[in-house]
Amino acid sequence: MQDIELVRRYKESGDMDVLGVLFGRYMSLVYGVCLKYLKDREESKDAVMQVFEKLAQTLRTHEVTWFKSWLYATARNHCLMQLRAKKGQNVEISETLVMESTLSEHPEDGQEQEENLAKLEKCLERLNQEQQQCVRLFFLQQKSYRQISDATGFDFNQVKSHIQNGKRNLKNCVERNG
Repeated sequence: MQDIELVRRYKESGDMDVLGVLFGRYMSLVYGVCLKYLKDREESKDAVMQVFEKLAQTLRTHEVTWFKSWLYATARNHCLMQLRAKKGQNVEISETLVMESTLSEHPEDGQEQEENLAKLEKCLERLNQEQQQCVRLFFLQQKSYRQISDATGFDFNQVKSHIQNGKRNLKNCVERNG
């Protein structure tokens, strides 16, 4: 059965066996993502289980077309939130890596990672106020477009535009100053 069919069956029935089949296909992917971000085998194993538990809840309420990509993003965001909780404000910047900037995906050492994060934060501060506000709410606080719209007073399309333009401007800034 294809992923999309398993997702549909799980949403309809809530059958954990169906979810288990789906998650089993990508467990190694989730573990790899967690290991990449957390850099600790035991923490990564725990994170895999936490992602599975989260998946059981969130999959029923989200419209998922490409399960593998959605699961990857869910696992990555889970790990980034864990890092943020551990390290506080310094990791806040690393969550913007969700925006797939051109920074090194595998920094050689902590020093290089800190330098990259500092560059990214500087570029984030250069965005106009609307873009910066929407980007921070979306990527760092994981708010939905609707939640951002409610919080800022921007309409849905403005929020979408500010995020897209902010992401593009961030990428350009990092490339210029990288």
